[in-house]
Amino acid sequence: MELVLATFTALFTVVNPFGAMPVFITLTQDDTAANRNQQALRACIYMALILSVFFVAGQYVLNFFGVGLTDIRIVGGLMIMRAGFGLLTSKSHQGKKVSKSVLKESLEKDDISFTPLAMPMLSGPGSIAVSIGMFSPALSYSGISLILVSIALMAAITFVLLVFSHQLVGYIGKAGLSALSRIMGFIVLSIGVNFVTTGILSLLGK
Repeated sequence: MELVLATFTALFTVVNPFGAMPVFITLTQDDTAANRNQQALRACIYMALILSVFFVAGQYVLNFFGVGLTDIRIVGGLMIMRAGFGLLTSKSHQGKKVSKSVLKESLEKDDISFTPLAMPMLSGPGSIAVSIGMFSPALSYSGISLILVSIALMAAITFVLLVFSHQLVGYIGKAGLSALSRIMGFIVLSIGVNFVTTGILSLLGK
């Protein structure tokens, strides 16, 4: 249970579905409720698959390019810290940053579930780095299974939040959404620091 909660908390704060809600509302504003739900479901399934694949196979891909798990933890930690600092200082109620060209292209697409919703908004570099960093050769099969269950649980809760995003944004307002994003930013920044510290200590052999 501790492994499930730790994995879920780390991934949920980095994925930050609250930051994706305003963009999701914008991109699906002309869709029916049924179509919005389908888009959210497919996006969360894609996200769970992407993170699961990187968790299981990411280390082997890195080894092929001569990159160690310690290296990815340090680099990933720096990326996560940058994202966390951005959440703390930016206008978070506007949602995750999406370029105008991507937003315009997405508004013209019938299916936004894979891009930009699943990737890079939900399963971006930070969440992928966390997924890879969670793998360890010392993990048992039960430990691997529990982490995969945590990814599925995180995707399920993200789906619920996206489905009710219109109601949630209307209820908590911009100020509430900004406060939630800043809380997420603080936790994300802490996770990034932990990744960098763990990687440096591993390099020093401690």
